[in-house]
Amino acid sequence: MTSKISVGPSSVVKGLVIAAMAASVFTLSPAPAKAGGGTLPNDNLNATLWTQQSIEFKGNALSVYAVASLRLDQALADKSWTASPEQTGDYQNKPPAVILDIDETVLDNSLYQAWMVLNNTEFGSKTWGPFVNSVSSLPIPGSLAFVKNALSKGVKVFYISNRSGDLEEATRKNLAKYGYPLDKGEDTVLLKNEKPEWKSSKKGVRREVVGENYRILLLLGDNLGDFTDSYKGSQADIDAFYAANADKFGREWMVISNPTYGSWESRAFGFNYKLSSEEKRQAKEDQLKAWDGK
Repeated sequence: MTSKISVGPSSVVKGLVIAAMAASVFTLSPAPAKAGGGTLPNDNLNATLWTQQSIEFKGNALSVYAVASLRLDQALADKSWTASPEQTGDYQNKPPAVILDIDETVLDNSLYQAWMVLNNTEFGSKTWGPFVNSVSSLPIPGSLAFVKNALSKGVKVFYISNRSGDLEEATRKNLAKYGYPLDKGEDTVLLKNEKPEWKSSKKGVRREVVGENYRILLLLGDNLGDFTDSYKGSQADIDAFYAANADKFGREWMVISNPTYGSWESRAFGFNYKLSSEEKRQAKEDQLKAWDGK
């Protein structure tokens, strides 16, 4: 029997109320002014506004998690099913698990994105750490219902995130704040730098740790790195990867839309984070395929 996730209007209204409450806690600084009046341009304005205000974002997230619930039932019934590219060998009779990314998959950090837009600045550990410690991130629509649904079916839920290990306490507090169940008998929140061998942003090593004891049914994330360690390839490499793995999306791999940041953006400027905002913008413009106007 296929399970259903309740995502009625009341849950959407509650989500909007929660967002408003959190926004009142996290204070945004006035936008820096540019010569001649107005505020300085920031590439993330539309994406952040879309994430915070649009019904389309909420609807997309609810849709992805609803499909994930359907796929979960199929995966449970099919012993040969695994979502992890690292999982091979005799995994068929291992207990089931799912792996979720945290940022922009389970927790919405658009308050931090908005702060960057209004202050015309970029991501930095000196500001990201305090934001995480403020426990201000919001729940992505549909994520909590999916997690609870998975647990009710005996599926272990793991979170693999590139938040640093020193932020685990705050991360757990943020998850608990909205009722995300956390396993008390096993560490299911696997963060970057939590162990010496987890220094890389590549998540394959941590997926392997989960795969040692569990059959991984689904991977859920917002960035290509949540599904493969090959996310830093060239555009040609990524296009080839997509062509070879397109059938996994919407089946074993579930993607939450995130237009605010990710490897897709960094690839455009060669993952060179030392470039100025203007240089990054020019590199991104150079990657666009445009109508010739005729």
